[in-house]
Amino acid sequence: MAPNSKTKIKRIFTMNPIIVALGFISLFTDLSSNMIVPILPLYLSSVLHVQTSSIGIIEGIAESTASILKLFSGWITDRVGKYKPLMLVGYGLSNLTKPLFALSGSWGQVLLVRFSDRIGKGIRTSPRDVLVANSTTKEERGKAFGFRRAMDALGAALGPLVAFGILAWSMNNYRLVFWLSVIPGVLAIILIIFFLNYKEAAGTGKQAKPLKIGFKNVNKRFIWFSLVATLFTIGNFSDAFLSLRALDTGMRPALIPLAFFTLNIVSSIFSIPVGMLSDRIGRRPVLISGFIIFALIYFGFGMAKNVIWIWVLFIFYGLYYAFTEGIQKAYIADIVPEGQRGTAMGTYNAMTGIAALPASIIAGFLWQNFGPFVAFSTSSIIAIIAALLMILFRI
Repeated sequence: MAPNSKTKIKRIFTMNPIIVALGFISLFTDLSSNMIVPILPLYLSSVLHVQTSSIGIIEGIAESTASILKLFSGWITDRVGKYKPLMLVGYGLSNLTKPLFALSGSWGQVLLVRFSDRIGKGIRTSPRDVLVANSTTKEERGKAFGFRRAMDALGAALGPLVAFGILAWSMNNYRLVFWLSVIPGVLAIILIIFFLNYKEAAGTGKQAKPLKIGFKNVNKRFIWFSLVATLFTIGNFSDAFLSLRALDTGMRPALIPLAFFTLNIVSSIFSIPVGMLSDRIGRRPVLISGFIIFALIYFGFGMAKNVIWIWVLFIFYGLYYAFTEGIQKAYIADIVPEGQRGTAMGTYNAMTGIAALPASIIAGFLWQNFGPFVAFSTSSIIAIIAALLMILFRI
């Protein structure tokens, strides 16, 4: 075997220990979260008898809080240059408060627990992404972000299966699921404390002067990319609408969790190869391809007439995640110097996170007044515009 072939094979199967640890931390945390998230609306409606409008308030407050906190945690990361303390607080708050759902007796108490969980996510996300970026070279950054995304998707796929297995065994004991979710959560915290040693990996590049919150003195490519990504997000409404579309075409409700399991497994399988592809040909072509894939998929959801097409579209939707989720953050790390990446990652996360809120409101309005085809087609058009902007302006 030629030496260069051996080098390529070694590159595929070797991974920085920091990235491996972060990957398993993401896996266990998402496993814990996704044991709860799919069944929480069921618990609220069937056990606590909470109205749908109140459930929407809970999720809206929780997600908007996480988006805003990502900005400030990223800025703090640049200022103090420490990742582990913020990550420990963030992951600890999320993973150790989840079992409190079992003790909640009202929607206000559920809101408080969910609020705490999302605060944890807001605190941990930016320092984690910066640590991935600063622990790798540009030549392997796509693979690193792809690996973390793959483990994240694997946890997201396994969580609902574990939850529904527990529910089937325990005769729909929701509180047992909440209590057992602490097990993978504690494993994630143990990994942070004992296995996340980044002293040798962090600080691989020349430190730049920390940014102030805002766009002043920020790389212009980063500004334009963040704006394009925000535009794209306005068309990327909640995946809950995919569930509704599946129901519209005749899919049995019991099979919908399996459809999302399929989506996440596909995302997990392809995230590393696509990340490595971005290392080889560049982030922009991969991201543009991801936007186009999204546009085609959403147009397909709008046109779908039967369940078979819905299954096919869910499979390709997992491919879209592989082409965008980790690649966007790797791209930001490429164009923003070390020492400023925390604020940049936080700004990007905050902008796209906040844009996700009106996205679902717009989609709901279009769906209710004009039908699902108009809602999905509008998203497709927005995605195509985002792809064209990246091509025309070389963002």
